[in-house]
Amino acid sequence: MFLNPQDVTKITSIGGGPIGVGWAAHFLARGFDVTLYLHDAAEIPTARAILDTAWISLAGLGIAPNASIERLSIVHDLEEAVSEAEFIQESAPERLEVKQALYRRLGEIVPEGVVIGSSTSGLTMTDIQAECPTPKRTVIGHPFNPPYLLPLVEIVGGRKTDPGTVSWAADFYRLAGKEPLVMKKEIPGFIATRLQEALWREALHMVANGEASPGDIDTALMYGPAPRMAVQGQCMAFHVACGAGGMATNLDQFGPALKLPWTRLTAPELTKELRDRMVDGCNEIAAGRGFEELAAKRDRQIVALLKAVRDAA
Repeated sequence: MFLNPQDVTKITSIGGGPIGVGWAAHFLARGFDVTLYLHDAAEIPTARAILDTAWISLAGLGIAPNASIERLSIVHDLEEAVSEAEFIQESAPERLEVKQALYRRLGEIVPEGVVIGSSTSGLTMTDIQAECPTPKRTVIGHPFNPPYLLPLVEIVGGRKTDPGTVSWAADFYRLAGKEPLVMKKEIPGFIATRLQEALWREALHMVANGEASPGDIDTALMYGPAPRMAVQGQCMAFHVACGAGGMATNLDQFGPALKLPWTRLTAPELTKELRDRMVDGCNEIAAGRGFEELAAKRDRQIVALLKAVRDAA
């Protein structure tokens, strides 16, 4: 029997990268006690830097009255990290053998009645839970980066996941300030990542063929569909775009154009030339700015956008 979602106060976040630490920052800002498991003490400076950057933006959006960055504990022993956990968010490296070994161990040491959610962006829970002795309580909880700002979390179980685990996870994430999307079935890449990958494939094709630079592509998105997608998404944007006739008019009028060769669909070969064009183009956009400066600017702008959308609702 799981603890009621509203009664959860102690969370363990596994992983020292931007996702694992980002989740820790999010939960801290919502007033939880958080234990962050890092594989090695050498990861602490990077984790602290991510956390400090995240906290600036979280404070700008508004944190819970009882929230404090001091409610974070960092440990390097996995058994210690999960001993008092009431929910676990796993963000280990995206390698199946690593995930399977981790879930085999978690299934043995995590207290009964504790749900384990995975941040994986491409693996399925059916594969991840294959060697876990307690697979019924394992579920995908896939965030969008940075998880401390973007509300989406996609939720889906594996073949051995109890349906009640999926429902519990949706309730918990909602109470924890996320926007849960419970998927209808388990598919590779989930929903948001697959949509993002379609854009990514087209961008790579255009760069590879000399049709656009990385800067051109980002300009087209930032000042074209991206602001509209923040408030309407893809389907409603096209529904509203055609006036009173809505989506019916859109499909009847523009449907035949779907067969035009605008898209190449399959991914291009990642040649050294394409790789170098992408790297050089992104370095040109960055103009000498490092990760911390770029991430801080990104977060400030996302905060402003989220607040604007929230205020206009």
